[in-house]
Amino acid sequence: MTRRGQLVLVAATVVAVALVPILFASLQLGYHDDVRATADYDDDPSADALRVLERAVATESTSIPSQYAWAANDSAVTAVRTGLQPRLDRLQTSRIEDGVHYNITYNGTATRQWKDVNCPSGPDRQFGDCVADRGVVAQDRVGRTHVLAVGFDVTTTTERGETTVTVVLATSGQSSR
Repeated sequence: MTRRGQLVLVAATVVAVALVPILFASLQLGYHDDVRATADYDDDPSADALRVLERAVATESTSIPSQYAWAANDSAVTAVRTGLQPRLDRLQTSRIEDGVHYNITYNGTATRQWKDVNCPSGPDRQFGDCVADRGVVAQDRVGRTHVLAVGFDVTTTTERGETTVTVVLATSGQSSR
């Protein structure tokens, strides 16, 4: 009986050793269904565009309170959009050589929804009224116009297809996608 037990133990060891190369081969040939996890796939061009837009909105909105009274909030919104336009134009064609095109438009519906959620009304609010005008949310703060957010639709076209993202970029660094 001891020889039989030893024979079974030796056979089990041989089988275990034979399975080790099979295990390593299966790990090396493993399949991952996420194409973005491969080294051949570039970074998400939509994310790049959103980072550029976020910086542009933050930069453009900083000078508005010192220049525009609340009574001129329409002019403040125009100034923000005018100031952003050269950056939007550059961004739309910035990666044409890489086969990437951006189409960027303002989204008034998303900004109205953002305003409804983020601008409280009633007697307990700390600041004045908010308006959503042409894709820009502005608020009355001590008689001055403060830009709170700007909403965009960003359509990214590459050789792999087209992606559209709606984003509301808050000037305080918080965004809603």
